[in-house]
Amino acid sequence: MPALLDNIFWHALSGPQAGFAQGAGGARRFAPGFSPILGFADPRQPDFAALLPYCAPGESFYTDGWTGPAPDGWCVELESTMFKMRWAGELPAQDDAPEAVPLGPQHAEQALALAALTRPGPFGPRTIELGDYFGLFDGAQLIAMAGERAFAGGWREVSGICTHPDAQGRGLARRLTATLIRRELLRGETPFLHVMRGNEGARALYRRMGFVDYLESVVRVVRRQ
Repeated sequence: MPALLDNIFWHALSGPQAGFAQGAGGARRFAPGFSPILGFADPRQPDFAALLPYCAPGESFYTDGWTGPAPDGWCVELESTMFKMRWAGELPAQDDAPEAVPLGPQHAEQALALAALTRPGPFGPRTIELGDYFGLFDGAQLIAMAGERAFAGGWREVSGICTHPDAQGRGLARRLTATLIRRELLRGETPFLHVMRGNEGARALYRRMGFVDYLESVVRVVRRQ
């Protein structure tokens, strides 16, 4: 089971989330409108050529675990590392955010705007369709959200965790994350998430909640020229 988590985006895009994917051979991408992420059967030898018919010039994507030179027609815009963290805690005793609102297509514009403001990771206008997403509102304004992205083999990713700057410090994102964790555990799934190396505050919070470091991997943003 852990080996599947090593290359989770490939297993998701070529497996249970194939309906959200485009690609051929040993390469897949989330379809336009979803999160701009690539998955490769072998990240050590990624088949970028197979993606050319599915990627427009100028499009940028996130890759996980690929460290080689950029192939012809592509350039690396950003390189860092991120931690995969898996759940190792107990089942939360209760729903920490009973007032949370399930997010649907009518909330897509607000969710995209909040993601653009807070930058929780790759996000598109249809990302909230990839799993359960919940938000907290102040009146009509979405001020915090969290949801699910990649899924394969019993692993379910908690993603898009963010809070509007004016509402930070109130534990809103933590409560939403705990709600998702509880729901996933009750379904028999194992929660996991990604956090960038530089975001030590979030990583420390996730540790306190019950996540543990599983793997540090290279993350890149690559653009088709």
